[in-house]
Amino acid sequence: MKTDVLVVGGGLSGLALADQLTREGVDHLVVEAQDWLGGRILTRNLSGGAFDLGPAWFWPGQPRMAALADRFGIPVFEQFATGDLVYQDQSGAVQRGRGFASMQGSYRLEGGMGRLIEALGGVLAPENVWTNTRLTALAPRERGHTASILQHGLPRTIEARDVVLALPPRVIAETVSFEPALEEGLVADLRAIPTWMAGQAKILAVYDEPHWRMAGMSGDAMSHHGPMVEIHDASPVKGGPYALFGFVGVPAQVRAAHEAQLMDLARSQLVDLFGPAMAEPLDLVLQDWAKVPEIARSQDMTPAGGHPDYGLPAGLQTLGTGGLHFASTETAPTFGGFLEGALESAERTARAIRQRVPEGA
Repeated sequence: MKTDVLVVGGGLSGLALADQLTREGVDHLVVEAQDWLGGRILTRNLSGGAFDLGPAWFWPGQPRMAALADRFGIPVFEQFATGDLVYQDQSGAVQRGRGFASMQGSYRLEGGMGRLIEALGGVLAPENVWTNTRLTALAPRERGHTASILQHGLPRTIEARDVVLALPPRVIAETVSFEPALEEGLVADLRAIPTWMAGQAKILAVYDEPHWRMAGMSGDAMSHHGPMVEIHDASPVKGGPYALFGFVGVPAQVRAAHEAQLMDLARSQLVDLFGPAMAEPLDLVLQDWAKVPEIARSQDMTPAGGHPDYGLPAGLQTLGTGGLHFASTETAPTFGGFLEGALESAERTARAIRQRVPEGA
């Protein structure tokens, strides 16, 4: 099979790029290793509500996200932040009214971030999007690249003028074979870029009533006791069901070995922080991104302590002149690690592809 542009990765960056290529009339194909689109964007329907188990926010000053929501008519609302914050010290003692809601002023989407994925997927031709399709190798040819893939486990090859790797750089380094091999320095560059969010896990608790709000609390909590270290209101813009989610501070290896105990401790922590009405959630679920090999690799098992200094190293940038592009959020020079960064990378890559191909070619 032949295509002008092969986009590897069906997350926000890959789909946004495919959307741009569609609007420009450029022949393309999107391949995604998982059986669903979205990458780290994951919105689940629980007890009649839609809740984000991946990224949930964007911020003022991130115009691409705002424009995309506006284009598809997806309502935007501010993160709920009314009421007291709760603080839990190392001993487990709880203090109320200490500090402010840390995500106040951030934005969420009605129905969850998954609506962006549904909207972008909906404007692409179904035959141009292949799920359960994994890139295994890339080799140069006279005018472009030959990609070896496994489609539902069966080997195939695709010839493409340009190849866009809209995947976390560490996943590329560990799962894609380059023929001839990339220079050691370039592989080291890929491995050195932390995958945003990959080592993290979120616990979501769903309730029929917003018990914390009814008690004058915002749902925000900070804890040095755990297992959740940071908690926020995850409820819909109006109506129920209502929810809180928490970032888990337990290391990935411990989470994997003691998941049942972790969930019991999380339930108890919610009661300690917000009161006895929290004891029986409608749903209590864990999304552990460290268990998803298409996103997290061994280097990502320890989450980054702060926001990494993202951007595409110069050596990897030069590969774009030969039609090999990198387009995950980690490669964005300004908003790396954010949803805005995924759109920024897609925008930059679309521009690079246009510059490579003369108009009308």
